[in-house]
Amino acid sequence: MKVNDLCEILMEDPIIAGIKDDKGLQSVISSNRKVVFVLYGDILNITEIVQRLKLNNKIVFINVDLIDGFSQKEIIVQYLKKYSQLDGILSAKASMIKTAKSEGLLAIHRSFLIDSFAFHNLDKQVDISHPDFIEILPGCIPTVISWIIEKITIPIIAGGLVCTKEDVIAALSAGALAISSTNPEVWNM
Repeated sequence: MKVNDLCEILMEDPIIAGIKDDKGLQSVISSNRKVVFVLYGDILNITEIVQRLKLNNKIVFINVDLIDGFSQKEIIVQYLKKYSQLDGILSAKASMIKTAKSEGLLAIHRSFLIDSFAFHNLDKQVDISHPDFIEILPGCIPTVISWIIEKITIPIIAGGLVCTKEDVIAALSAGALAISSTNPEVWNM
């Protein structure tokens, strides 16, 4: 999958389902959500989780920082590319993003904007990792999203604490391409 293809999908359907357990997996399989962020799993079950999602025509991104049983080294990305059908990864680590890109996977750099220091360092992190997308957490701060849009030309995904229809509308209106949520109520908006 190419960046432009995913952008088109997200422009048409801007809500990304995040799943953090098997209950979420079951819910997302029966939902209309096309793009899924896998935020759980371990070395023994991650390929099965991806396979179940792919069998249900989902576009799958794995948060490699949250998979149990792997070291936090770049080899995890190569392993997942070789042994699963994932479309891309999420990570807060620039080295993981760079590895995903070199493996031909889509890469989403997660950035936790907890203060102004994190905000001002975002462009430095992006210069190192060269991601396809940036996920901003928390995603419920439209003012900050608009600041990032002015500063960085990479598509933004707003994630974390996006809980209501108003949050979704505010994030998208501020310039986010999409939002991600683990809340099935948000998936159905």
